[in-house]
Amino acid sequence: MPNVEPQRQASALTKDQPANQDRLVIGITLGDYNGIGPEVILKALQHNRMQRLCTPVIYGSMRVLNRYRNVLNLKDWNLNGIQHIGQASHKLTNVITCWSDQAGTQPGQPPQEIQPGKVTPEAGQAAFACLQRGVEDLKAGKLDALITAPINKYNIQSDDFTFPGHTEYLAEAAGAADSLMFLVSDYLRVGVVTGHIPLGSVKQAVTREKIQQKLSLMMQSLTLDFGIAKPKIAVLGLNPHAGEEGLLGNEENEIIKPLINDLRQKGQLVYGPFAADGFFGTRSYKKFDAVLAMYHDQGLIPFKTIAFDEGVNFTAGLPFIRTSPDHGTAYDIAGKGIADETSMVQAIYLACDVARKRKEHQEIEANKLQKQTIEK
Repeated sequence: MPNVEPQRQASALTKDQPANQDRLVIGITLGDYNGIGPEVILKALQHNRMQRLCTPVIYGSMRVLNRYRNVLNLKDWNLNGIQHIGQASHKLTNVITCWSDQAGTQPGQPPQEIQPGKVTPEAGQAAFACLQRGVEDLKAGKLDALITAPINKYNIQSDDFTFPGHTEYLAEAAGAADSLMFLVSDYLRVGVVTGHIPLGSVKQAVTREKIQQKLSLMMQSLTLDFGIAKPKIAVLGLNPHAGEEGLLGNEENEIIKPLINDLRQKGQLVYGPFAADGFFGTRSYKKFDAVLAMYHDQGLIPFKTIAFDEGVNFTAGLPFIRTSPDHGTAYDIAGKGIADETSMVQAIYLACDVARKRKEHQEIEANKLQKQTIEK
């Protein structure tokens, strides 16, 4: 892949942002170091433009990143090793080593061997060590946002990590009652009612309460995080052809349609249920600000088909900001220097945009409160 500076496709909030104005500190977790995470992180951060936008702090390992720097021929680009977030330089890419580079993640372990393309328990332990450290700083308010590089959902499992993915772990860490997996690009946004659960469990999980909860999170995020005052949302059906008026399933008539009608009567711009295949086939998503799918693959397959390179996974409904590339570890191309960093770049841009929007919203609310206090 040619080593050129990525083109920006985010909102005007972060366009040509001065280096000294309201500096954002953005954490990035390494993910599985045998996947493409380290490569796309380094490629995304190698250009000075990114350092002008924010202060990046990688939660990972200097030894691992230096290994990949050599693979990518980035030897002249220096990383700034620090022990804690307070030492971060605003002019450099900072790295907090989350386990000893001379030992493993557990006491007495030898240093991990980096094996691109291999699934190893050591890489899973390291991925969790990075995630845990990054989330600690995020919850403490030391980061404005966290970007998570891809993990392997199998080798990261342990007594401390018993979750199907990042989204569920972060929701519990935040103490959030619920969250929304929200896939975002410049021209398509897709959320899902059910996320990382078996397909056989989807029907029981799709309830009126669950759909309403996810719609509420989506509306809040579109307003607060994306600046859309009156969001227009499309809701997909659960069954083929949206149930074909009960011929192929009753969930649309019994659950989804009544909920949509109730929300419409309250003035909310919610439409559907739409048959998923025809909805995406006719590009009807272009008429809406977001789409709510009933289950993981119903939403993510069309999203990744349409917007894979620049798509971002955003977790809505949390008190803090988390984004991630919309791809996985891609073991088949790991260590070959050919991974595309565009999704990681967009994940950083989106994190910065949402952080600035939330800060602006907080300032507006604070000014309203101050004005009300003065008037009293």
